[in-house]
Amino acid sequence: MDKVNIADKFATFDTHWDPKVVGEIDDYEVKLVKLQGDFVWHKHDHEDEMFFVVEGTLEMAFRDGAVTLGPGEMIVVPKGIEHKPSADEECRVMLFERKGVINTGDAAETELTRRTLERI
Repeated sequence: MDKVNIADKFATFDTHWDPKVVGEIDDYEVKLVKLQGDFVWHKHDHEDEMFFVVEGTLEMAFRDGAVTLGPGEMIVVPKGIEHKPSADEECRVMLFERKGVINTGDAAETELTRRTLERI
């Protein structure tokens, strides 16, 4: 039951699109990730995802439009919905996802795919 300083945890890594686990809640993981540039179009057939913007601006594209989020804002992407996150400049995001979720979902594996996540 240790407290977690989110800013300190973000300071421990510089990589983009490389989620780090900072906590667990039942069958869910709390992750921190830095985003910059475009991710891949993908969906998760069995899991919802929650994105909470800590710093910066996140654009979440959907096939029928996009939602722009700033600090203190969040979005839940329901399972089965195709989406593509992007950020023109570095954006820091907290994710809540079920354990075992692969970040690229149903998309073909790329250099952005993370199957094993570091715990910080």
